[in-house]
Amino acid sequence: MTGFDGVIFDMDGVIVESEHLWEESWTVSAAARGYTWTPENTSTVQGMSAPEWSAYVAARAGMPEEAEAVRAECVKFMVDKVLGGEAPLMPGAAELVHAVADLVPVAVASSAARVVIEAVLAEHGLADRFGAVCSSEEVPYGKPAPDVYLEAARRLGVDPVRCMGIEDSSNGMRSARAAGLTLVALPNAAYPPKPDALALAEHVAATHDDAREYITGRLTS
Repeated sequence: MTGFDGVIFDMDGVIVESEHLWEESWTVSAAARGYTWTPENTSTVQGMSAPEWSAYVAARAGMPEEAEAVRAECVKFMVDKVLGGEAPLMPGAAELVHAVADLVPVAVASSAARVVIEAVLAEHGLADRFGAVCSSEEVPYGKPAPDVYLEAARRLGVDPVRCMGIEDSSNGMRSARAAGLTLVALPNAAYPPKPDALALAEHVAATHDDAREYITGRLTS
């Protein structure tokens, strides 16, 4: 397929190095309620919306009524980390965003709470490059459901089947493809995606520079 009309970016692990911070936030919040968080728990919640993962953490701790408190704690934790300079851009991410945004409209479709997305984009001077932003807390279901990508494409004013999506995680890849996007995978080395998710990608990029060269080549071909 040629003639793409837009590109939609995931944020955590694609634009900024922050997946480990989310894991830390869940670990701390769970521990405060007497539950020992595990890597399996992290794998389960990656891609979930804030309402979904906060309910999961609270339920695992045996305190389902604490879901909103968990959400507030973890979101504050993340915003503080971002504003404290602890969520740096992924190597080559700025160049990737700028190169793609110079060619087509771009959006963010992220599982992060909107306040975290806005903090990241402002902190790194990227807010004006994105024509639309969508948090999965603003749609019925988080990743791997297609909702957040479909809504990001709608806000951008483009047909999702004429978009490319950039993802690092299994559930994100499944979400982008379920929405009809052409997937470019940027696998997260610390949280490797499952083989079945990687198999959904048109291209698996080794680095952000690889992704930039591939995507800009596809957009101009």
